[in-house]
Amino acid sequence: MKVSDIMSSRVVTIDRHEPVIAAARLLKRMNLGALPVTDRSGRLVGMLTDRDIAVRCVAAGGDSRSMTVGDIMSRGVVTAAPDAEISDAARSMGRGQIRRLPVVEDGRLIGMLSLADMARSCDMEAAAALADISSNLRRARPEQ
Repeated sequence: MKVSDIMSSRVVTIDRHEPVIAAARLLKRMNLGALPVTDRSGRLVGMLTDRDIAVRCVAAGGDSRSMTVGDIMSRGVVTAAPDAEISDAARSMGRGQIRRLPVVEDGRLIGMLSLADMARSCDMEAAAALADISSNLRRARPEQ
């Protein structure tokens, strides 16, 4: 099975020049945890997560009205091609410890593949990816 068979082609994106507050409101309104960041020509330039906003803006004392998405987005995004095998995409997600994989063709974002997409269509790949993503999590010891 190919990535294009199960990816979501309806993707909400944001421009890197938008203020962080606009991104936070968009995440809330659309009930999303991450946004692909594109330039004006539709090329993927990064990803912005709710965690990026919390850690790189709020916790760092930044101003969400003056900081831009480009200031705090994650760069070096792991992507997949639409003709990639689901098992390869699952391994990439596991290695990168990511739950959402942008699908890119000729540099342009054409879709997103999520663990939920994989779980609906191919349980084994999703389970393997989730196990890899969660492999660095450790249980916190209760305070004594």
